[in-house]
Amino acid sequence: MTNADPMVVDFPLRKPGEAFPPPRYEEYRQREGLVVSYLPSGNRVWLVTRHEDVRKVLTNTRISSNPEHKGFPNIGETMGVPKQDQIPGWFVGLDSPEHDRFRKALIPEFTVRRVRAMRPAIERTVEERIDAMLAAGDSADIVADFALPIPSLVISTLLGVPPVDRDFFESRTRTLVAIRSSTDQQRDTATKELLRYINRLVALKEKWPGDDLISRLLATGTIAPHELSGVLLLLLIAGHETTANNIALGVMTLLENPQWIGDDRVVEETLRFHSVADLVSLRVAVEDVEISGQLIKAGEGIVPLVAAANHDTSAFECPHQFDPGRTDRHHVAFGYGVHQCLGQNLVRLEMEIAYRKLFERIPGIKLAVPVEDLAFKHDVVLFGLHEMPVRW
Repeated sequence: MTNADPMVVDFPLRKPGEAFPPPRYEEYRQREGLVVSYLPSGNRVWLVTRHEDVRKVLTNTRISSNPEHKGFPNIGETMGVPKQDQIPGWFVGLDSPEHDRFRKALIPEFTVRRVRAMRPAIERTVEERIDAMLAAGDSADIVADFALPIPSLVISTLLGVPPVDRDFFESRTRTLVAIRSSTDQQRDTATKELLRYINRLVALKEKWPGDDLISRLLATGTIAPHELSGVLLLLLIAGHETTANNIALGVMTLLENPQWIGDDRVVEETLRFHSVADLVSLRVAVEDVEISGQLIKAGEGIVPLVAAANHDTSAFECPHQFDPGRTDRHHVAFGYGVHQCLGQNLVRLEMEIAYRKLFERIPGIKLAVPVEDLAFKHDVVLFGLHEMPVRW
């Protein structure tokens, strides 16, 4: 165990104009043990930046993802993990065995086979968005007109949202994730309206089940209807913004690296390279535990930094280079262990179809402004782009 005093560093909130992942992550990895930081609330947390250490934290049973535990990190009002009395069914904030009840019920919905069957519907959705952009003229905002609507419409299909309600569903989810252009009041209203809609949809599926995720989950009997609303809201929020950010960042990266257009390996490399969920996997030690020779005491918060792990030179050769041809693909962009993202197969398929269809249908597409002038997200928990103007 290390006897060195831990280095105290600023909490890694993103800064305008700073590269992502920030270069200081490399400095943290070079230190013995772990580094300490303080949340905006003043609470002390351990930052974990090495690939090996992040995987150890995410699989250690003495480390919890439950925000009910004293010392759990809360980055901010809009960046925290909801408790069960706030949103029942928000199962990423639960540990085993309670977490396993939700996960086991949901796993069959996101198998490779189930997701593969969704390919025709996803292709239609992507084609329709491209048709709409082309009909509108010779320019568009890839974020608003392409990246955000695709996952929302795909999820609405998965949940069995009737076609007549999909504009309502898409507009509310858009408000929910548009941190820059919507107010706290608008996002709160959108959340309540979506929850009311989801509650009504669950009630309808109880009476008239169909061939959709809600009906199948109700049939298992393992998730109560009041919990199911929280589960569906979690799937919607997690699946929507994560996928939208990866689609937009991937398009930007391909426009800067056109030699990789048409190569499906860009999906995996985009996930690793941009690591949009850097600050998502918050944890707290529930017993004393040692990570990288550093004693973490029970009740101390831990922040495994996913982007730091995915750019660790001990795990990836030339990690700061965008190289879809690399063979080391053990990134942790979707997390690791029992909380690894359930919808990762679906995210991958949406990204692959979005990239391929966009560049096939609009081969002359190009950025309308230099990359350095794009509005990157430094003010929200997930990395991404607020807007991305393009023309053709």
